[in-house]
Amino acid sequence: MGEIRAEVVIIGGGVIGLTIARSLAKRGVRDVCLLERGGLGCEASSAAGGMLLPQVEADAHDDFFALACRSRDLYPSLAVELREETGIDIELDTTGTLYLALSEHDYEEIEQRYHWQTRAGLAVELLTSAAARQLEPCISESTFGVLLFPNDIQVENRRLIAALANSVNVLGVKTVTETTVAGLVIEGRRITGVKTSRGDISCQTVVIAAGTWSSFLLQSAPNITPVRGQMVCLESKPQLTRHVIFSPRGYLVPRQDGRLLAGSTSENAGFAKRVTAGGIASILRQALEISPAVANLPIADTWAGLRPRAVDGLPVLGPCGEIDGLFYATGHYRNGILLAPLTAELISEAIVTGKTSQLLAPFSPDRFSSQPVVSV
Repeated sequence: MGEIRAEVVIIGGGVIGLTIARSLAKRGVRDVCLLERGGLGCEASSAAGGMLLPQVEADAHDDFFALACRSRDLYPSLAVELREETGIDIELDTTGTLYLALSEHDYEEIEQRYHWQTRAGLAVELLTSAAARQLEPCISESTFGVLLFPNDIQVENRRLIAALANSVNVLGVKTVTETTVAGLVIEGRRITGVKTSRGDISCQTVVIAAGTWSSFLLQSAPNITPVRGQMVCLESKPQLTRHVIFSPRGYLVPRQDGRLLAGSTSENAGFAKRVTAGGIASILRQALEISPAVANLPIADTWAGLRPRAVDGLPVLGPCGEIDGLFYATGHYRNGILLAPLTAELISEAIVTGKTSQLLAPFSPDRFSSQPVVSV
């Protein structure tokens, strides 16, 4: 590649890096270079379930919940824009999500969730088991009760990646795949470039969006660790369910082409991105608890992905206070697909205008203890 120049270099070509690149280009930044160690979107972004479920998993109306809901609500317009730009339908499915209580303890949990979200004016319904089974007859007869979240939806994440990759290409973003980043060039506490396996790139702004590999780029980077998630893909024609069906232990996600995704595990297994017998057994047990009819479906595929998790489980977003020109957009853990649209909007805004939204304040990389800045 030789030495080149760019206005902004984005390290990481998953859903976060791609949406940021697209947003920067649409804001008029002409020289955006996106670097990816493998293929675009081939890591956690492709392994995900594509669920956009801030309400399903929230226990309180905190800063993260507000961020997640706002990002989810950007998806309808994003889906339209990407289809206009690329012709690709990202299969945004707005049928909604059912959250099953499959024990008395589960029911106490969903009652609490129903009450606080109702008080907060959020869209949620508490259904009896019979009412839920009228919507989805496949649901276990052992169900105690169900929450219906009409605004918690899903997207086909692999089609999303394809659409984003096409979009950034149309918008003139330079994408460089199969390229590792050896380090950042820092002079006087300011970013001046990036060292890669194909040569150096001179730049004034770098966005670290490298998921579980983010911590390797700089000694002072926040600690991001991999959490393995395994998945099972079943064949279901006709489709077993129209809704995403969630429980405290697992979930089923229907796709338009007849696939039914079942997940997932959360394992501290380092960078061992492999499928295990125990992981698959656990997922199938959870799926059968949700719907015994799963037992009759053939298994089409299995895979594993590595989710990037920060120490406190929250994303790491915004400018680095120690190094001018360095921005973080990583640590999204189980919510990379969900948080991508708003992450892109807020990070690109901060880069272009120099003003950082207050929405990013709770997720600043500066919340972690400082370490000496070491240039590479």
